Amino acid sequence: MAPPPDQENKVKREFWPKLRANLARLPFADELVAAYYCATDSATPLKVRATLFGALAYFILPFDAVPDFLLGLGFTDDMAVIAAAIALVRTHVTQAHRDRARHTLAKMQATDADVIDVT
Repeated sequence: MAPPPDQENKVKREFWPKLRANLARLPFADELVAAYYCATDSATPLKVRATLFGALAYFILPFDAVPDFLLGLGFTDDMAVIAAAIALVRTHVTQAHRDRARHTLAKMQATDADVIDVT
């Protein structure tokens, strides 16, 4: 079961701008970026990729259960969806994905860059 192509493309196109715009308000950014790197890793099984792309699509959607603009609450539902997805596929989110996520986030915070190392 592969992720729908339109969902995968939308996530790849909109993930980094949404992350950059909200980075300061995302205490789970490291998990989010690790999930992105796992989902885009060709070595990740298709079912795992589909699960993660679904969770990442929820993050980038402008309308969800708790609107993202609500201060203090806006990303709690996104965090729950990402946490649940990662719990389901935990063994596939590798230390390499997590290390790359930490490195990317550190670079983003240090340079104010919109997108870092998305390959």
